[in-house]
Amino acid sequence: MSFYTPVAEIPKIVAELRESFQQGVALEIPYRKKQLLALARMCTDNEEQFAEALKKDLNKPKAESVLFDIRFVAGEVARLLEHIDEWATAEAPTVPLLNKLDGNRLVRDPLGVVLVIGAWNFPLMVSLCPMAGAIAAGNTVIVKPSELASHTAQLLSKLLPAYLDPKAYRVVNGGISETSALLEQRFDSICYTGGGAVAKIIMKAAANHLTPVLLELGGKNPVYVAEDADLAIAARRILWGRLLNAGQTCLSPDYVLIDKKLQPAFLEAARAALNEFYGPDPKASPDLSRIINDAHWKRLSALLTSGTVAIGGQTDAATRYIAPTILVDVPHDAPVMQNEVFGPILPIINVSSIDEAIKFITSRDKPLATYLFTRNSKLQDEFLKRTSSGSTCVNDTILQGGVHGLPFGGVGASGMGSYHGKYSFEAFSHLRAVVYKNPGMEIVNTIRYPPYSDKKISWVSWLMIPVPKAYSASGAATASMFKVLLLAAILAFVFKLNPQVIASIRHALGF
Repeated sequence: MSFYTPVAEIPKIVAELRESFQQGVALEIPYRKKQLLALARMCTDNEEQFAEALKKDLNKPKAESVLFDIRFVAGEVARLLEHIDEWATAEAPTVPLLNKLDGNRLVRDPLGVVLVIGAWNFPLMVSLCPMAGAIAAGNTVIVKPSELASHTAQLLSKLLPAYLDPKAYRVVNGGISETSALLEQRFDSICYTGGGAVAKIIMKAAANHLTPVLLELGGKNPVYVAEDADLAIAARRILWGRLLNAGQTCLSPDYVLIDKKLQPAFLEAARAALNEFYGPDPKASPDLSRIINDAHWKRLSALLTSGTVAIGGQTDAATRYIAPTILVDVPHDAPVMQNEVFGPILPIINVSSIDEAIKFITSRDKPLATYLFTRNSKLQDEFLKRTSSGSTCVNDTILQGGVHGLPFGGVGASGMGSYHGKYSFEAFSHLRAVVYKNPGMEIVNTIRYPPYSDKKISWVSWLMIPVPKAYSASGAATASMFKVLLLAAILAFVFKLNPQVIASIRHALGF
């Protein structure tokens, strides 16, 4: 396509950004703040244009575009700006007794050149939020938006160079060929949002350069509805999460686990919620997105035969419409239960207890999110202890992904690493350990020099190697010995004792 980046230009772009990083272009905090402000301003200045592009790509309602894509990025930037000075400041760690005489620091270093490969479902949020974190951490960044959301990708490639410094931040557009060319280059970190099959390709390419990866991969996110749940509230919140962006959301609830005796009441509540959200004809509602392309529409349409259609089921190929659909009597091995649905189809699986629900969940790959509806705190604790997922939300869905103080990421097959806020800053930086040794106070260092002795071993072990309290029988005695050593060191440093006095102290202490 005409807006794709020429493949031959890609190595040059990467080389330019690496040169900029090595020259320290993106290193200083005031520069990072300026670029972050420019990124936020790009979103807010062009909100209408971005909303229009998202409408063309996904038929997204303006409210979803503004809240979950455009302004979400601005909010992420705001949090980074609020805390960047704090996060970039060196920390003083807790160290063993002997090392307290030194200067010990933890310093956050930028990684280098970061590649962010975005997805089409929330093309601004999943591209620009990681990019913002990489900028805050002091990296140069290439962002590669999804070609499937082509209108948004084109607009981003037009606007980003007008707001951000092109010496440090660039957009590369394209499909498989351009992405493959990017992956041939050496990066210092790669962040990818998408499916597991492509993630494996990215990991193989990254392995050639020992490049760390941050992967957000989605998954089949289960919802367990307990007997004490308010079914009307559960239905509304589950369906809102399922149908946001027409179900094309990585945190979307993928299937419901519920006792069969509760199913009729749940379905009744679901019909009421759908009528409230979209009216009697969801196809005519301006608040329901469409499927991204024909291939995904065909894939989803085929899943409608995986069970009995209890609600919905209508489709329209011309507009890539699939009605909000709930399936019942779904076999555990049905096609709809094999992979992430990523559409407006919600299967129901019947279980008789929380034990059966947990067994079903844990027999499958770890999901990006788990959801639970119950007022019972014991059930909540049990669910959290016995399941594993990237995140969990109790008595609601998706909202945990919008809390800027919480990490966003998966575990196992649903991804590795996390970002958002402080976790983005940490994901795109290296925690460097730094020790500043005093050139004097050599009396303290004598215990580590040859010739070695049992006493030296004992002293170094006690001063630097922690011993569990239950196994330390000589704590009181060694504490008083340390006072002598510490006093001798301080006296040697402050009063610059002559060698004869220092030798006497060494002899008294056995080294």
